Amino acid sequence: MADPAARKPRDAAARPAPGEAPVARFRLRVTRGGQIAVGPGRIELLEAVRDAGSISAAARSLDMSYRRAWMLLDELNRCLRAPVVESVHGGAQGGGSRLTDTGRELVRLYRNIELSAARACRDDIEALTALLAQC
Repeated sequence: MADPAARKPRDAAARPAPGEAPVARFRLRVTRGGQIAVGPGRIELLEAVRDAGSISAAARSLDMSYRRAWMLLDELNRCLRAPVVESVHGGAQGGGSRLTDTGRELVRLYRNIELSAARACRDDIEALTALLAQC
């Protein structure tokens, strides 16, 4: 299945304002057999679950259906050796979901790789963005 972040619509409102500084983003994807095992959309979903405390609230925050979020997390759980999200039962809030140690470690590693890549490529990124015209 495709990564949810790859499906976000591109509209005129998303275009940069004149004079706005360009931003380089790394979009690391780990695939296995043509299937995305780990990618930016899945990491964003995990962070949303971590922050919201539930899959449904995380899905809403990403403008995604609960079913889509659940399916992505299920695929992620099946691609890894241990689950990344677990259910929390009861309590004043009526339960929810939270990241497991594996889920927290996956997010940490992914974001660390992004940061390390950006640092390693800083000079080349600056040179590349210097080639861009004002649009």
